[in-house]
Amino acid sequence: MKEIVVISGKGGTGKTTFVLALGSLFKNIVLADCDVDAADMFLVLKPDVKTESEFSGGKKAFIDKTACTECGKCIEVCEYDAISPDFVVDEIKCEGCGACVYFCPEKTIEFNEVVSGMVFISETRLGPFVHAKLNPGMENSGKLVSRVRNEAKKIAVEKEKDFILTDGSPGVGCPVISSISGADYVVIVSEPTVSGVHDLERVGDLLAHFKIKGGVVVNKWDLNKEKTDEIEEVSKKLRLDFLGKIPYEIDTVLAAMNNEKTVIEYNPRSEVSKSVKLIAEKLKSVI
Repeated sequence: MKEIVVISGKGGTGKTTFVLALGSLFKNIVLADCDVDAADMFLVLKPDVKTESEFSGGKKAFIDKTACTECGKCIEVCEYDAISPDFVVDEIKCEGCGACVYFCPEKTIEFNEVVSGMVFISETRLGPFVHAKLNPGMENSGKLVSRVRNEAKKIAVEKEKDFILTDGSPGVGCPVISSISGADYVVIVSEPTVSGVHDLERVGDLLAHFKIKGGVVVNKWDLNKEKTDEIEEVSKKLRLDFLGKIPYEIDTVLAAMNNEKTVIEYNPRSEVSKSVKLIAEKLKSVI
């Protein structure tokens, strides 16, 4: 079983659309959406949710006012102004750092785990699907990403699947590190812009640091052929496989999304679909 994680240096590069297209081409798979801060694969997959469970990724302070002496130490040490003058903790402002708990002389502040989101295990027309929802204002999305990946791996082992296709988080922060750690191969979806080149370099350095094999796909390559060539050169310098290019064909992509289909399902003969098919074959050969 191999896990392929698709990431990008920023949002909006076409990462999710690409993962969904691969899902139509790879067989015997498990799908996972690790972009938990803005999950959207479910919009196309229309999952039939089989199980759902709560996720607790952090803690919040709660002051027991029956025992509180109102000395004010907690208000003094709170860096987030989360405690009101009448000693009530604002759950939205509280970052769960625990400073007030540590410094409270009367030890009257509870530090309880809170439900940060939900994890769903579903069935779809493309195969089993693990996805999640992070509640508004909640942190620790990196831990939620790890939970999603672990659930996907369990299903892959139990059902003897060949591949896990994971839609990773954008950027280079904690959720991205949680998305790629231990992956067999990482695909970076880039775009032919100045920021696209810069983001590729950052993500490439991240893969090199964790010694993870990876490759690059340029989406909307024909909008700027010079930058596409530059991305191909940067890929070589970073020792990343250059997997291919996808043309800008907005009408096909938008129509596919509006019809709740992958681009392969919507129009397998479109130029976008043809390009993704070539990339999928190359991806299968390199892993």
